[in-house]
Amino acid sequence: MNILITGASSGLGLGMAREFAAKGHSLALCARRLEELEKTRAELLAAYPAIRVSVRALDVTQYDQVFEVFKAFAEEFGTLDRIIINAGIGKGQPLGTGRFDANLDTAKTNFVAALAQCEAAMQIFRAQNAGHLVAISSISALRGLPKNLSVYAATKAALASLTEGLRLELMGTPIRVTTIYPGYIRTDINRFAAKLPFEVDEVTGSRAIVAAIESGKAEAYVPKWPWSVLGVALKHLPLSVLKKVV
Repeated sequence: MNILITGASSGLGLGMAREFAAKGHSLALCARRLEELEKTRAELLAAYPAIRVSVRALDVTQYDQVFEVFKAFAEEFGTLDRIIINAGIGKGQPLGTGRFDANLDTAKTNFVAALAQCEAAMQIFRAQNAGHLVAISSISALRGLPKNLSVYAATKAALASLTEGLRLELMGTPIRVTTIYPGYIRTDINRFAAKLPFEVDEVTGSRAIVAAIESGKAEAYVPKWPWSVLGVALKHLPLSVLKKVV
């Protein structure tokens, strides 16, 4: 299988690349930091010489580049079987505190750029009449959240809604759509945050995400425990209760 992963130079993108490589899949990896991608390519080929690994620089907020890079990978590999929309940032700030710049960057990267990636991926999949689109959302997408998480949660909810719409449209076709809702996973994006409830390390989180993707489920909370239970609860908590736990 040929798998394209965005945001693959660090964090969950890098973790997923390692897990998929170990399973024998070939990889098309893109991110802003080409030097880091080259290191990853060398690491993976040394460990798994039978696979193919190609890397390209990509800033997903340069929307034209998204289409160019995805098309180039598709031409290089011949077929892209799975495209994982993973690139994202977590720099949101409380609304009304003078940091519209940070919130705009978060919205552009986590949703508008994700929309561009969905467009580019679907062009490829429609032409192939096959493919698996995977969106890495967040457990925070399930409810509106306060302060620094307000915009981040909104973008992840928008991404989840977008992919659900695609899933509905594509039911009964050879194109599949999966939405992943990670819980608290310690990566570069939250390395300075205080200890988070039920957090797991990057390796554990990446392994859980890959297992969920390969399970064929349309939606998955990861790690499965406790988020498969807490995710359902979060959807139904009254705001007065939610305020006490977030």
